[in-house]
Amino acid sequence: MRIQHVAGGLMMALALAGCQRTSMSGIDTQPVTPLQAAPVGSVSSGQLPDPTTSTSQQFPDAPTTNTAMAMPGDASGAAAGGLEVKKEAMVGNWRVANGPTSCDMFLTLTNLGSGSRGGTRGCAGELTQMGSWEVAGSQVILKDRSGNPIARLSKTGDSRFEGATSGGQPISLSR
Repeated sequence: MRIQHVAGGLMMALALAGCQRTSMSGIDTQPVTPLQAAPVGSVSSGQLPDPTTSTSQQFPDAPTTNTAMAMPGDASGAAAGGLEVKKEAMVGNWRVANGPTSCDMFLTLTNLGSGSRGGTRGCAGELTQMGSWEVAGSQVILKDRSGNPIARLSKTGDSRFEGATSGGQPISLSR
């Protein structure tokens, strides 16, 4: 009989434990700060042609140079005819050597402004601000969250890139 009373008491205690009141004091109700806007390319305006006329000149000519990527004081020392870089081959995790320190870099194909989203973990200096990247010719350009170039690298091997940050610090990526 005693065991039945003890078992009944334990079941009652467990049932009541599930009915405890919970408070909302542990939930953060502060508003979330919005993300900063991503930079976009230049916008042009003009009158659209009449759609009932000839469409032989439907699209404008592509620009011949990319002046948005010019970085004054480019200290990468990269040769103009470096090894071919394929954007898809860049996706994933990279080990970064930046001067005496090393850290991790993650590159994705998710669009962000004129490049693709990327980020670093455990980095120091300029690389802490990395937010995107892109391939321009034979170079990989790392950009800050505002879209400004912070480093340029050229392919030196199958899984190795070398270059410099905009501040002149040597940088290399490897897998």
